[in-house]
Amino acid sequence: MGQQRPPRPERPSRTSTGRRGEDLACEELTRRGYEIVARNWRCPVGEVDIVAREGQSLAFVEVKTRRGRQSLPEEGLTPAKAARIIAVAQHYVGQVEPVETAWRIDLVAIELGRDGQARRITITPAIGIDA
Repeated sequence: MGQQRPPRPERPSRTSTGRRGEDLACEELTRRGYEIVARNWRCPVGEVDIVAREGQSLAFVEVKTRRGRQSLPEEGLTPAKAARIIAVAQHYVGQVEPVETAWRIDLVAIELGRDGQARRITITPAIGIDA
């Protein structure tokens, strides 16, 4: 009989990878001067990962996290997802921020190594919308 292989370490779930990415995104946004207003804000039209304030503007932040050598995190923001975030942002501004407020959609792209450590964190402000 041959040697048995040790069991493979369990892969982190998509939920735990996403939560790790959102935690890292909040840390990086805060480091860059953003104020985190809400996390995982939900309304009837959808959900946004982070609502943050930078100066006088609100940023509705989508976080895309990839582990290992998968596709680029930026590829995860589809036109349909962007449209849902815009709808959520419009709902938030209409319901929570009664005063006219400038806003935009930001993307935080995070690549994690197999060890779970951040290899790259990129913040792309004002993607795909002129609000």
